[in-house]
Amino acid sequence: MIKIGILGDIGSGKSFVAKIFGYPVFNADEEVAKLYRKDKKIFIKLKEKLPNYIFSFPIKKNEVSKAIIANNLNLKKIVKIVHPEVRKKMKIFIKKNKDKKIIILDIPLLLENKINNKKDILIFVNSNKTETLRRLKKRDGFNSKLLKKFKNFQLPLDFKKKKSNFIIKNDFTKKTAKKSVRLILSKIL
Repeated sequence: MIKIGILGDIGSGKSFVAKIFGYPVFNADEEVAKLYRKDKKIFIKLKEKLPNYIFSFPIKKNEVSKAIIANNLNLKKIVKIVHPEVRKKMKIFIKKNKDKKIIILDIPLLLENKINNKKDILIFVNSNKTETLRRLKKRDGFNSKLLKKFKNFQLPLDFKKKKSNFIIKNDFTKKTAKKSVRLILSKIL
């Protein structure tokens, strides 16, 4: 099985590109959202660590956002509780898809959390900063302070680019992305 890790800036189109590969995708952001909606244990742990921010179940994204904006340590507390559960979900996903030729890992903190192996193929999704920001601003609950906190938590983009086996220039059109994906698949298969 070939594992492909998708790297890039927040809003660069990692999930968009991941889906275009046509292989099973593990999307960490979606898993976190599910945990907030469905996992009462996560709620209890977060409420215990952040009683001034987390009030009700299912966990509301704006409560988590307020906690992160209020204090840098809060993000670390959240990560410490949520990431082990996401990692478990990823292991289940990998096991479930062990017979697939390729799986895609769409995990924003892939390198930061040392989730990848040396033999994994890393693809950096490069996008125009202005276009990325324009698209981010359209998202529900966009918050520039929150965006800054998340960016500070991540490794520098130049480092991620250097670590990558391939770079996809994302202009946010399916045609261009498909062409780039086909080229990469032709080189790795």
